[in-house]
Amino acid sequence: MTQTRFDVLTIGNAIVDIIAPAEPGFIEREGMTEGIMHLIETDRAEDLYGKMPLGKQQIGGGSAANTAAGVASLGGRAAFVGKVADDVLGDVFETDLTAAGVHYTTSRLKGGALTARSMIFVSEDGERTMNTYLGACHQLTEQDIKPDEIGGAAITYMEGFLWDPAEAKKAFVLAAHYAHKNERAAAFTLSDPFCVDRYRAEFLDLIRSKTMDYVFANVHELKSLYQTDDLGEAVRQIAKDAEVAAITMGADGAMAVINGEIVSVPAYPVDKVVDATGAGDLFASGFLLGMARGQTVESALRTGCLAASEVISHIGARPQLDLADLTRQHGLVG
Repeated sequence: MTQTRFDVLTIGNAIVDIIAPAEPGFIEREGMTEGIMHLIETDRAEDLYGKMPLGKQQIGGGSAANTAAGVASLGGRAAFVGKVADDVLGDVFETDLTAAGVHYTTSRLKGGALTARSMIFVSEDGERTMNTYLGACHQLTEQDIKPDEIGGAAITYMEGFLWDPAEAKKAFVLAAHYAHKNERAAAFTLSDPFCVDRYRAEFLDLIRSKTMDYVFANVHELKSLYQTDDLGEAVRQIAKDAEVAAITMGADGAMAVINGEIVSVPAYPVDKVVDATGAGDLFASGFLLGMARGQTVESALRTGCLAASEVISHIGARPQLDLADLTRQHGLVG
């Protein structure tokens, strides 16, 4: 097996988060339901974007991209594969990700859908109303999967949301093939309980067929996968099916199930949970990097929990502190 070029390469939806205050009455006038996420099409995306104030925040996002940014902040060699359009928001996404230290060279979509965006309107009481346009990120294809990049990554990690578009699904499986061809690990996250409900049989097949070596889930997703309300039963099932499963449990910490053995660690305390967005993404950053670098399972879990504790202490799904410094302060292996 050759030397690795990347510790972790992630593949997922490339989305820009656009955050702006909503003036009184705006949500109602635009026909939105406050506090709800609305899936929208191109015309609506362009219309709403044009109505956002000049002072809006534009920040690169997307689950797997957040994980890649976390790996880089931890001092790891990170890469990301995901599709944006050749437009202004594509520039925003690429600039943010490369500034975070992530290798990103996916070709842009030209003449088609716009760069995906989640337009988040914040009411005076702090309620967030989201309008999500998936656009270009659903145009990922097998042609975007580069054998040399996948083969050069210790672990390739993909998000379950990629299972929605048919062409991206093919890219997902091809990436796992290239990882295994080079004796590397392939990993994926279940992403969302609704995603699990849509693709339960296919996700179980990915795990049981060993197409995926690592599985990431939170408690709700894991219970949904096995259609049980009993976490213990769900853990027993995943222990039989998966080589490695990493399970986040919120304030109760996290556990990993490896070859039937269970290792658990507590969460790191935080003064106040400001925004839980990105907690699972950043946990994956720490755990994946730890496993890629041969740390003990317990150390990898602790690194994941520490990274998650940082991101929930502020607004936004990407780290604001240098996570490598933070891990050193807590005596974790780099």
